[in-house]
Amino acid sequence: MPPILRPDTRVLVLGSFPGVASLQARQYYAHPRNQFWPIMGRLLGQPLPEKAYGERTRCLLDHGIGLWDVYASCVRPGSLDSAIRHAVPNDLAGLPARAPALRLVIHNGAESARRMREVEALGLPAVRLPSTSPANARLGLEAKLALWREALDRAGVL
Repeated sequence: MPPILRPDTRVLVLGSFPGVASLQARQYYAHPRNQFWPIMGRLLGQPLPEKAYGERTRCLLDHGIGLWDVYASCVRPGSLDSAIRHAVPNDLAGLPARAPALRLVIHNGAESARRMREVEALGLPAVRLPSTSPANARLGLEAKLALWREALDRAGVL
């Protein structure tokens, strides 16, 4: 899926690769149990889960937050990151030119964070946060919310 990004984007959230629900809907974080939109909604003070997808992404962009994935394509039965094979990476090297205001890259989960060194080599600070995926039940919503709040606050978008 194409990035949701503008030149004034200050924080980029990088996932691994869209799950089945996201690919079918052509929307980032489309699985109804993914906690991404509820977390962003609470942090930005907006009822994002209730809004249309275009309104959600506009709200993120208006707050300086963009979305993309580390992989452009892969072979993966189902939606689990552990099943990703033959991954083709997205062109992360082009990020500074596409988003010169970028201050922080947030890796949404462990699979995305495998490319953290590549992002840091571009001179971009990066942090790994717990995945918002329904497959990551280790941490509850409130614990994830606190970690995401801390990162976005440090980046100056809250």
